[in-house]
Amino acid sequence: MRARRVTAALATCLVAALALSACTTKNDEPAAGGSGGAPKARTVAFVPKLQGIPYFEAMNTGGKKAAAELGLNWLYQGPTQADAAAQTQIVRSYIQQGVDVLVVAPNDPNSMAPVLAEAAGKGIKVMTSDTDAPSSVREAFVNQATADGIGKGLTDSLLTAMGGAGKYAIVSCGETAENLNSWIAVQKAYTAEKYPGAQIVDIVYAGEDQAKATQMATDLMNAHPDLTGLVGECTSSAPGVAQAVKDAGKIGKVFTVGLGTPQSMKAYLADGSSSASILWDVEQLGYLTAWAGLQLADGKAFQASNNVNAQLPAVKWDSASKMLLLGDPLVISKDNVDKFNY
Repeated sequence: MRARRVTAALATCLVAALALSACTTKNDEPAAGGSGGAPKARTVAFVPKLQGIPYFEAMNTGGKKAAAELGLNWLYQGPTQADAAAQTQIVRSYIQQGVDVLVVAPNDPNSMAPVLAEAAGKGIKVMTSDTDAPSSVREAFVNQATADGIGKGLTDSLLTAMGGAGKYAIVSCGETAENLNSWIAVQKAYTAEKYPGAQIVDIVYAGEDQAKATQMATDLMNAHPDLTGLVGECTSSAPGVAQAVKDAGKIGKVFTVGLGTPQSMKAYLADGSSSASILWDVEQLGYLTAWAGLQLADGKAFQASNNVNAQLPAVKWDSASKMLLLGDPLVISKDNVDKFNY
């Protein structure tokens, strides 16, 4: 009888001990996905229009730098061609992975909008960067510069080289790219307003293919023998149009400007086949993108002015358009091109 009471007492103590142990384990669980009570590092995934070109690789460099300094996971993958369907597949793979924040530079904002809504429906924070999808559910757009600033900068740089008058053409990239189309709209209006002696004679689209841009620029010069200007509207067409002028032996007769990355434009700026490149600090755009993603993931509201890092001490936030503005565009010339290593 005594043995039974001792056994029962031991059993009671064992049950109590197990219960206490279970409570302790539950209360000491680390933050979701972390260990030792440390919070889980947020994951920000960026899907560019196109992977492998200097522009978006520079954005990736900036994003990786932010990840190292801010303690977040930065993922980067884009299509190998500027293809909306291929980009959508990559976005869906990140949705399946359950990333915290999804950032897209959409090739086609209209076809991307439903996919972004799908991501938001699964609790993923959604942003755009470099290129917007304004009719989507995105919570923020990281804009490199205003359409007004870029469009006027391109026009002024080209028309200054052309002497304020003459015919010019634009070699753009994707026909549905919201940012490129917004810049072209400014160029059209601003040219008509400020330079009545100038005329845009054609706009063509080379995708993100530099060789195709060169061929299209060559065709434009052949079709319009009195053409004196060309604009390369993106970072692949900017060197493309300059190369066409160089190949045709028309340096000093046909002037070009574009949105080219500094090192891709260096040789053309040096020999005069390009008069200027209008751009911005692309690595800082990538840094700002990663930083903004972390703010969204942590539920932190953007301020009217945001101190992001030493290079970006006062990034403006427009709550009406939900836009973070990197700053004013830069005019890159042969004199300052070596300040940028991409």
